[in-house]
Amino acid sequence: MKIRWRLRMAAAQREVWTGTELRRLLAEKAGLELSSASVSALFTKEPSQVKMTTLAALCTALECTPNDLIEIDTTPVERSADPPRPVADIPKAAGSARGWSMPPL
Repeated sequence: MKIRWRLRMAAAQREVWTGTELRRLLAEKAGLELSSASVSALFTKEPSQVKMTTLAALCTALECTPNDLIEIDTTPVERSADPPRPVADIPKAAGSARGWSMPPL
């Protein structure tokens, strides 16, 4: 699975070119006050997480949908089959190494 953050593209399609413009739109249209650094980070980096309220505010400010901001490729990743571990690699129970047995029932 691959996720792409497309805020810069979505903003450019709406002729929003700078973080300052985006910050102003967020405040005016969505009532969200973010610091310049936060807006800059959203604009220039792919975030590892985004609050739902921030996502909603971005959609409101840019008049778009979450699909315009986030592209998700859900193609399954092929995994190579791991060879089975040899029995010798499996650790033995601590007690059996010393010859202990289970207590009688």
